[in-house]
Amino acid sequence: MKKVLLFSFFLVSGLVVSQILPSLAGDNYSLVKTVSNTFLFVCLSFIMINVGREFEIDKTRWKSYTEDYFIAMATAAFPWIFVALYYMFILLPEMYWGQWDAWKENLLLSRFAAPTSAGILFTMLAAAGLKASWVYKKVQVLAIFDDLDTILLMIPLQIMMIGLRWQLGVIILVVVLLLILGWKKMGSYNVRQDWKAILTYAVVTFAITQIIYLVSKKMYGEDGSIHIEVLLPAFVVGMIMRHKHIDTKVEHRVADLISYLFMFLVGVSMPVFLGIDFAGQSSEVATITGAQPMMSWPMIILHVVVVSFLSNIGKLFPIFFYRERRKRERLALSIGMFTRGEVGAGVIFIALGYNLGGPALIISVLTIVFNLILTGIFVVWVEKLTRSAYKLEQAEKAEAVGC
Repeated sequence: MKKVLLFSFFLVSGLVVSQILPSLAGDNYSLVKTVSNTFLFVCLSFIMINVGREFEIDKTRWKSYTEDYFIAMATAAFPWIFVALYYMFILLPEMYWGQWDAWKENLLLSRFAAPTSAGILFTMLAAAGLKASWVYKKVQVLAIFDDLDTILLMIPLQIMMIGLRWQLGVIILVVVLLLILGWKKMGSYNVRQDWKAILTYAVVTFAITQIIYLVSKKMYGEDGSIHIEVLLPAFVVGMIMRHKHIDTKVEHRVADLISYLFMFLVGVSMPVFLGIDFAGQSSEVATITGAQPMMSWPMIILHVVVVSFLSNIGKLFPIFFYRERRKRERLALSIGMFTRGEVGAGVIFIALGYNLGGPALIISVLTIVFNLILTGIFVVWVEKLTRSAYKLEQAEKAEAVGC
């Protein structure tokens, strides 16, 4: 619970800093933002490498994972779709409902609601003593597939934002090659995996993607640049490692610190919205979401509650499957998928790169904060449901032995 509260604290702290940073940095604001974004991408790369390291499946039994992947994909899709529709038909005026630009902006921005925070979830369930339960084992598979689906679907969403250019062919080729490499070489390389090594891999991964971007930008200009986000490359780097469990206090402490720094930097990356003349600014913004007028804070809070409700309702999809298990176990599995964290925040940061903003952006950020605060309640709920199911299972076994 402490970790979750710290996640929220650092995200909100970064959000506060983002509002005063322009006046503090003055003429150096651009440089400060560049440094901040560089650290943010390195942290995101570090986190995604660790998510990739957790992606362990038996390739000889790949067909047995088909149902799990379908369920995880739907569990990620429904919250995304619900929130996208809400953003379109509730937050935007009717005049934009038929505009493709409005749809693609909201489809990208609302994708933050899709991913479950695997790191937070696994840590809290393990701490609750549920590591041997069916719920923990199954949610581990679904959460990883959930993140993978989010990463993969971000690619066509970004392509929609960029438009049809030859550079897209390069990006698609890189994506295909990375996926083939990840599958073919999954768990193949026995390399160092302490925090120092992972951080080095993260820096190198980000540096490669940044070099490709800067070289292509110099040759073809900003519009013709090739921008490969670190999400998939970092995930694949983690996939191809032969996972080593390094369970030490130092490793956990450093991983937590990097996650806290990432959440803080995500907050810092938010645009200034306090004391801004949104009416005057809207005429200068190129995106539809960014041009929307600011709402009152009570209205924003109301939208945060509704969006949180919609995204979590969408996460209940697994309850309709795994019929061989008790209903309370399936409910526990679904509630376990409610947690949000780093990957969702990473989606919001990517959306910022396309100048998506306005009230929808603020609602998205605060929704993540709200769900982080509720995560402790979610995990306690999962623990109670799982323990009661386990006691029933043990009692039935004892009764069968007695007979």
